[in-house]
Parts: sequence; C-alpha cells; structure tokens
Amino acid sequence: MKEGTEDDMLTRREFVARGAAGAAGIAALAGFGAAWPEEIVDIHQHTHYSGRSDETLIAHQRAMGVTRSVLLPAGSKLGLDANCYGNDSVLELARRYPAELVFFANEVPDLPEARPVLETYLNLGACGIGEQKFHVDCDSRAIHLVAQIARHYSVPVLLHFQHNVYNTNFLRFHTVLAKYPQVNFIGHAQTWWGNIDRNHVQEVLYPKGRVTPGGYTDQLLSDYPNMYGDLSAGSGLNALTRDEEHAGGFLLRHRGKLLYGSDCDDRIGSGEKCSGSQCLAELRRLVSDGGVLKDILVSNAKRVIPMDRQETATRLRVWD
Repeated sequence: MKEGTEDDMLTRREFVARGAAGAAGIAALAGFGAAWPEEIVDIHQHTHYSGRSDETLIAHQRAMGVTRSVLLPAGSKLGLDANCYGNDSVLELARRYPAELVFFANEVPDLPEARPVLETYLNLGACGIGEQKFHVDCDSRAIHLVAQIARHYSVPVLLHFQHNVYNTNFLRFHTVLAKYPQVNFIGHAQTWWGNIDRNHVQEVLYPKGRVTPGGYTDQLLSDYPNMYGDLSAGSGLNALTRDEEHAGGFLLRHRGKLLYGSDCDDRIGSGEKCSGSQCLAELRRLVSDGGVLKDILVSNAKRVIPMDRQETATRLRVWD
C-alpha cells in the first residue's frame, strides 16, 4: 500500500481519538488479573510495515498502551518480506519521537558493507542490531561478524529463525551463544517458538496442540544467560495459546528472559488483526503475578536493551 492512501491517512482528531481509546482499553484491563504496569515496552515494530504510515504506526502503539517502542529497520537489499523501511527511516522517526521510540541498526550480514553500515548507525545511537532476517545459517561467518560488532558496542542482537529460510540450522545456535557470552541474543519467529516443544517437527511453522516440555528453545533460555525470547507476531501468540497450561508455567519459569513485542502491521491497535493487542490480553490472562507481568512488559527490555545510547546521542546532537 502506498503512502497517503485513504486507509493510511489519519486526521488529527482520529489520531487523538485512537490514543484515548487505547488508554481506555488498558484502563479496562485493570479490572482483572495481575496489576497492569504503568509502562509497556514493545521491542518489535517496523516503519512502513506493509505500507503503514509513520503517523498510523504511532497511533497504533498508543492505542495499545505502549509507552516505548523499538523500531527494527530492514536491510538495504531486503524489506523483511513486508516492504519495511531501513536505517534512515527508523533513525528519523525516533528523532521525531525520542520519548516514545528507540531504534536498532540493521544490514544484510553477508554484504561487504555490513560492518560499516551497522557501525554508522550504532554510532548514531542505535540500541541493538536487528531484525536479522536474512538467508544465512545461524552460525555462519556472517552471524559471527554481527555478534562481534554487537560485543564491541555492548548491544543485543534480535534474530528471526525460520526453518530453511532465515538464520537456518537453528539447532546449532547454542554454539554461537557459547562463543559470545557477553552478547545478548533475542530469539523470534516461527522456528524459535515452535521449538518450545521437545517433539517439534521443524517443517511445521505454526504447530497446534499440547506442548511436550523441554524443547530446544526452552533449553537455550534455561542454559544460556545471554538468550532471550521475543513474544511478538503470530508465532509468539501461537506459543501462548496452543497450550495455555504449558504457557503459564513457561512464562513463570522464564520471567527474566521474555520480552513483549507486537510485530503487527495492523492500523488500529485492537481487534483480531492486531497480534500485539491479542498478546497483551493473553499475557494478562495467563499471568496472575504483577511482578512477573512487569518483568515481561517492561523490566527485561530495559535491562537487555541499552536505550540510553539513543538518549546520549540525542544530547550530543550526533544526528546534526
């Protein structure tokens, strides 16, 4: 969808109304379940996601009650399969809304220019690297390069694991975690979440039914202090809803390792097309402890993602 179509344009009145509706929706949730935290950090959003305008993105986040969002750019050659925009786009929007947005740096990791591109935007205040969603093995030389850059800048790396497509040969990723214990990695997408099940069939991207505990993903979260999980998108939501008994224990067991994200191209911030708001509602249903909920929605993100890098860059006027 092109910028400026009727579906993607908001009047000022609609923009304010959606923000107010989101605040009302979050307030309504306070009537049940665990205490809702004052903040919500969304670690996974994109600019121009399926053609969505910047103004609609901001309204969507506010409608969900999100107080801070992490913008993940596309690489220079690929738009993350969703026509997402790249480094300059997230830098510019984060500059316009510094209280609400921070940004990561990204590039196709096996391109010759990967290092200078990543370092350019990290020096401009990027708080991490990702979403790494490219056609390389998860333990390839290219991913080792990304890890080395992340280690130098003390930032996390967010990776999209999808069987035989992106960051492939997932069952070898423990070797990367072991080699770079100083680097925090955040796992995301279908193969990451499918492998909460010990009996997962790798070709199945959205498995259904009861989970057999002890899958590879569960092991990585348990055994490696530098491995974290991104709850975003349909894959994260599926992991919570396919077996709610398992999900409740999983959330409690890994309360210090899971981070909320939306990763939806919805334009409203509610309803059946908005996986971000559905994930928030599911977390609310499954988690009865307010401290656990705050960890997942706020505290873990603030601990893993050095958001002060952008704030420092802003103060120093590095962008000018």
